[in-house]
Amino acid sequence: MADTNVKIFTTANFESDVLKSEQLVLVDFWASWCSPCRMVAPIVEELADEYLGQMVIGKLNVDENSLIAQQYQVMSIPTLGLFKGGKMVDKIVGFRGKQDLINMLNAHF
Repeated sequence: MADTNVKIFTTANFESDVLKSEQLVLVDFWASWCSPCRMVAPIVEELADEYLGQMVIGKLNVDENSLIAQQYQVMSIPTLGLFKGGKMVDKIVGFRGKQDLINMLNAHF
């Protein structure tokens, strides 16, 4: 994943890179053991390339950053949360196709 435009969010950078971002931020809440998370990962990478410069797209491992997942009431993964102005303004829970994600993103531009 080193060569992608997908950011890695952690407890250390979540506030600065997500909550204080001037741009829309899509956060993929995931875990390595989650099969649907692995299915959505290539879609997230495609979107990160397609929306480069328009928004920030990244992943947050819920096992390694459980406090953030709890703070945003992420009960099931994958959860794709859209942040704007420091608040989660939309989310999709579970695996969904690329067009569903595009529709959610475009509704907030």
